[in-house]
Amino acid sequence: MAASQASLLLQKQLKDLCKNPVDGFSAGLVDETNIFEWSVTIIGPPDTLYEGGFFNAIMSFPSNYPNSPPTVKFTSEIWHPNVYPDGRVCISILHPPGEDPNGYELASERWTPVHTVESIVLSIISMLSGPNDESPANVEAAGSNVPSQALPCSHASFVKDHTSLSSNQVYFKLENLSLRHHKLVEFMKSLMSP
Repeated sequence: MAASQASLLLQKQLKDLCKNPVDGFSAGLVDETNIFEWSVTIIGPPDTLYEGGFFNAIMSFPSNYPNSPPTVKFTSEIWHPNVYPDGRVCISILHPPGEDPNGYELASERWTPVHTVESIVLSIISMLSGPNDESPANVEAAGSNVPSQALPCSHASFVKDHTSLSSNQVYFKLENLSLRHHKLVEFMKSLMSP
């Protein structure tokens, strides 16, 4: 019964988004036969490091949605303090309802059944605009362990450049940096190796 209610709610939310698209993202089903798995493309918000980038993600809904939150995982590479290296998004509204066992979040900041696909994606866009460095999922992105003297360009320029490139193109660009930027090349290679 819960799965059918979740299915009906997700069908309604998808229909609403198709009828009234929201600036900054698009959403649809990964497979037309599975309402519980959505493909989302987020456009990097203006005046951020991510401006102009297109970031693909998969949003997976549990059978008891909206009582439990979906999971969101970027399938596009993204360097962000609140995105785990494997692409999973870490924001408060995607955490299960109730008290935070670690004490970082108020219960009111966590998942509640009133959230919709639209509110989730808008929260992710907001996260891209203003990361939470206090409880990062990606510590390296939060602390930016790249020594500033090793950077051939600003961090912002690098992020903007690599968001529109494939990983092979990024690797090629890194290979072609001059030797004086050797530390950055080695650091970025270490991030890209399996």
